[in-house]
Amino acid sequence: MGKDSNFHSHCIFCDGRSHPENFVRFAVANGFRAYGFSSHSPLPFETFWNMTKSDMPEYVAEINRLKEKYRDRIEIYLGLEIDYLDDTYNASLPFFRSLPLDYRIGSIHFMPYRLPLKEENMACIDGDYADFEDCIDRYYEGSVRLMTGHFFESSMRMIEAGGFDIVGHIDKIYMNGSRHPGFDLQAGWYRKPFLELLDLAAEKELVVEVNCKNKRRKGQTFPHTNSFGELRKRNISVMVNSDCHYPDLVNDGRRETLALLAEAGYRSVREIVGGKWQDVGI
Repeated sequence: MGKDSNFHSHCIFCDGRSHPENFVRFAVANGFRAYGFSSHSPLPFETFWNMTKSDMPEYVAEINRLKEKYRDRIEIYLGLEIDYLDDTYNASLPFFRSLPLDYRIGSIHFMPYRLPLKEENMACIDGDYADFEDCIDRYYEGSVRLMTGHFFESSMRMIEAGGFDIVGHIDKIYMNGSRHPGFDLQAGWYRKPFLELLDLAAEKELVVEVNCKNKRRKGQTFPHTNSFGELRKRNISVMVNSDCHYPDLVNDGRRETLALLAEAGYRSVREIVGGKWQDVGI
């Protein structure tokens, strides 16, 4: 087995573009030690991105089949990326806790601006920029500051609710937000709630993902590289994941991101090794 790993990935059970086994084959070919699947969790409404509850048994069975088939070549892990919507729908629900998962990623893609929890009542912070702008205009009085505030408030509530091991792309609001006039990563209205979020993640001893999906294409990581020092200052454990949707991108941006973490003072990342969480040297 090699040294590389990835614990955030998507396949045809959600919005990934290939079968799970194709991702495993690429990981093996790239000398990976471990590979984890984290399909987008079911939601109270159906989207292009997310799994349905009815697909969950097949998803679990398929990843477990791959675990056994490739057990002499690579460690395979079964995970799920679980959306936080509000206090009534998140990773702490009995349904998600009852699943036989190796790990859980808590993430925010949607923020409800009114009830009930339907797709048409959601502001989406991910995806197309035009849709992002439309959400700001329709739901946040044209203010990216209001939307950003909602994102960090939801993130705090997600961590307080619990039920997961890894915080996924903790500041992804800046992916689209940085294109909006007036958005400023250094402004107090952004930095204060973001640093409070890091404080809470440290207090809860969660692993914070450094998501490198956009590293090569857009030069972005989530969290932003200018936050690596703040993560290190708080002794927050991190892991580097490619969040890949295509098999040939299983290792995309990981090595460059690991090098940046090393420059920030990190000597190890947190991973699952032999079924247990361990620190692995960079």
